[in-house]
Amino acid sequence: MASTEAGQEAGAESATADREIAISRGIDAPRELVFEAFTQVRHLSRWWGPEGFTTTTSAFEFREGGEWVFVLHGPDGTDYPEWIRWLRIAPPERIELLHGEYLDDPNSFETVLTFAPDGAATRIEMRTLFPTKEQRDEAVEKYHAVEAGRQTLGNLAAYVTGLVRDRKGAED
Repeated sequence: MASTEAGQEAGAESATADREIAISRGIDAPRELVFEAFTQVRHLSRWWGPEGFTTTTSAFEFREGGEWVFVLHGPDGTDYPEWIRWLRIAPPERIELLHGEYLDDPNSFETVLTFAPDGAATRIEMRTLFPTKEQRDEAVEKYHAVEAGRQTLGNLAAYVTGLVRDRKGAED
C-alpha cells in the first residue's frame, strides 16, 4: 500500500494505492500486550482515537463477525458515531476490520492491523483501504486521517508502555 508513511519498491505501486493509507509505529512493549490492547474494551476505551478524543462503547464483542459500536467524543464536543466489525483475527499477529459510522454504512472502509515482533518491542502497521480515491482524499483532507492515525497509534504506544512500566514496578 502506498502512502507517505510506508515506502514502496521501485515501480511496484499497487493498483489500489490511490485508495490506501498506511501508517506504522514502533512500540516499546511486547507484541502480545499491544495485540491485547485491541481485544478488550477496558483497554480500547483508555487510548482509542486521536489526541483529545474520548470513547464511549455501547456494544463490544471481539470475535470474528463481532462488532464494536461506540461514539468518539471530540474535544470540541462533537460526537462521531462509529461501528467496527471484526472480520479476521489471528492472535497476536493480525486483525482485519470493517469500519464505518453504522452497520451497512456504504462508506465503510477496511483496515488491516499487523503486529510484528521487533526484539522486545512491536512494530504495528495500520493499512486502510477506502472504497474510492475520493473517499480516501476526503478522509485525509477533511478528517486529517493520516495525522489522526498517527495520534491514535501514539496514544496506543503511551498506554501500553505505561502498562509495561506499571507491571515492572509491581514486580520490584
